[in-house]
Amino acid sequence: MNIHLAGNVGIISREIRFNKFFTRRLLSFYEVFQKLFASDLSFRYITTKNMKEQATRKVELFLDSGAYSAWSQGKEINIQDYIQFIKDHQDVIDVYANLDVIGDPQGTWNNQMIMEKAGLSPLPVYHFGEDIKWLKRILGRGYPYIGLGGMVPISTTDLTKWLDDLFGNYLTDPDGMPLVKVHGFGLTSLRLMLRYPWWSVDSTSWVLTGRMGSIFIPRFRNGNWIYDEDSWKIIVSNRSPQSKEAGKHITTMTKLEKEILLKYIHEKGYALGVSEYKWVDQSYELAENERWADKKPTDKKAQREVEIIVEAGVSNKYQLRDEMNILYFIDLEKSMPAWPWA
Repeated sequence: MNIHLAGNVGIISREIRFNKFFTRRLLSFYEVFQKLFASDLSFRYITTKNMKEQATRKVELFLDSGAYSAWSQGKEINIQDYIQFIKDHQDVIDVYANLDVIGDPQGTWNNQMIMEKAGLSPLPVYHFGEDIKWLKRILGRGYPYIGLGGMVPISTTDLTKWLDDLFGNYLTDPDGMPLVKVHGFGLTSLRLMLRYPWWSVDSTSWVLTGRMGSIFIPRFRNGNWIYDEDSWKIIVSNRSPQSKEAGKHITTMTKLEKEILLKYIHEKGYALGVSEYKWVDQSYELAENERWADKKPTDKKAQREVEIIVEAGVSNKYQLRDEMNILYFIDLEKSMPAWPWA
């Protein structure tokens, strides 16, 4: 199974910094590349540099339209802009999805036809809650690779029922072997990843988990890291409000648990990190290894706490948490059975 890491990192220079870690990346036309059509030439340059660098490193780039994000913000994506962008960057984009029309499967199908008439081969997508006739139409045209979408807000229980029906009755043969390659959009549940013979999936968990102060760590048994079971999601940030709650933060784990967690962190070449703190006036100028530990107080005379990073690590650098989570998903992908599997 191919795991594409999704999510807008936020700062394009940071995206380029992560290129040495990425192997597969899903990017949103709406969230990131729509800005290429604006007048910001520096943004256009650095984003193009980013795409070319990832292509040079043979990072597989999967382009999603970002229609759901646009729809949730009351915006629309112009299909001709989307088509033109794909044509301009076909040399670096490996897969690109159809432009969805949220809540309108007929409109989504119409866009599939428009893009195909423009000479493109977009990935057709069938969504949770749509009439099964739309999946039958996709399969009837013989597409070798399709997508399943609309799963992000749905519970794992409801998704299991839906996916059991799709894979059991339409997407696999009587022996359970896949009939087509299937991509799962926004699939974050390891249980669902392992239950069905996906060709590929994408997930934003690597970046969202890191920004929430946590890292993924596989289970450990008999001297081996176990990837085919739900992982630990351990809070490591020293800014976490749960840092004092027993069993939730790495510092409140049992001695044995902490030894295992630190073993994984160190094996990956990272440190937990060490910070010290001091109180200063608000006029204080931060040194290179310092940052504010709290929000600026409303009382101008009140002092403000500074965090001094003595040793950089996952407890005090979210960038390092991001990197560790990327490595976790790369290792998870390597542990998966080779496709096709029943």
